[in-house]
Amino acid sequence: MEPFRIEIPQAQLDDLHRRLADTRWPDELPGAGWSRGVPLSYLKELAEYWRTGYGWRAAEARLNQFPQFTTEIDGANVHFLHVRSAEPQAQPLILTHGWPSSVVEFLDVIGPLTDPAGHGGDPADAFHLVIPSMPGYGFSGATREAGWNLVRIASAWAELMGRLGYGQYIAQGGDFGAMVSLTLAGVDHQHVSGAHVNFLPTAPPGDPAALADLSESDYARLGLLGKFVGDLSGYMKIQSTRPQTLAYALTDSPVGQLAWIVEKFKEWTDSAKVPEDAVDRDQLLTNASIYWFTGTAGPSSQLYFEIADMLPTAAAPASPPPPLPVPVGVAVFPHDIALPIRRFADQAFPNIVRWTEFDRGGHFPAMEEPDLFVADLRAFSRSLRR
Repeated sequence: MEPFRIEIPQAQLDDLHRRLADTRWPDELPGAGWSRGVPLSYLKELAEYWRTGYGWRAAEARLNQFPQFTTEIDGANVHFLHVRSAEPQAQPLILTHGWPSSVVEFLDVIGPLTDPAGHGGDPADAFHLVIPSMPGYGFSGATREAGWNLVRIASAWAELMGRLGYGQYIAQGGDFGAMVSLTLAGVDHQHVSGAHVNFLPTAPPGDPAALADLSESDYARLGLLGKFVGDLSGYMKIQSTRPQTLAYALTDSPVGQLAWIVEKFKEWTDSAKVPEDAVDRDQLLTNASIYWFTGTAGPSSQLYFEIADMLPTAAAPASPPPPLPVPVGVAVFPHDIALPIRRFADQAFPNIVRWTEFDRGGHFPAMEEPDLFVADLRAFSRSLRR
């Protein structure tokens, strides 16, 4: 394992600013708002702030406050933050992001999770944190061969936690991170004490009778899943079929990369008008900057291609993994892209020991509602210690 420090050359910053200044902007239909994609006026203003107001060096310094490393696992480079708590009984915890996210998603929860006493909490709730960049994402960089699916990533995480000397640990994630965490709980159940997720789409079983006595709210959740599949998943279809073609545009145009990401933060969060209603603007741009500087628009999309047969379609919603032999915790945030139905979740995961429904927050709760995220993760960890 090699120590790692983020140091983007000034030439790359200068190139980003030049490209932003020289953007060739498209036209748009009047009055469309967000209905046809990211509005022109909004993106122009955000891109100008990225060029003249946002400070990458400050973001870089914040990231570099945390110990970071790289290591090779199964032929891939893996970048990760490893932040140990000062509390001797701290629980090891691996946090996994998804797309279009990065390790930036967890910056606001590192302090409360590693040092609860310093943030008004109980020292017994402390965690040692491992926060990796998924293969193909961020500072892990591109993978050099096909086959990096959920099982392979989960197996790499098991290897990583073993190398770090953690005999027992908890896995947590949202988006792809939830899928990786649940898969990890299956492939390394001897060492995973429990899996906590904040994203768990549930599809009804094949028997139509299962829908007979669903509540009105459950039917609304089925409708939400249908809206995602029918209207909000165009990005997924492209990335799961032609990730390389998409990569040319996003790797060459920072505004294209920004629009591709910022649209998801608008649609998937508890935001009223703009993504910044839910997520800090500078954090949003730090996340987009990492994709830009590392050139991982294409490599990060490859995971969609690798697991295309698992993704939901209009004809067949995604199927859950096999039942897990470890306790599972589920945090449900109401403005996520898909909300689980408890009955179907229990059928897929009989070991659910904690289920929390929140009244605010969306797909990126560690950024949107860090206090709620931390409190639920602490409570789940406590339930495993009883």
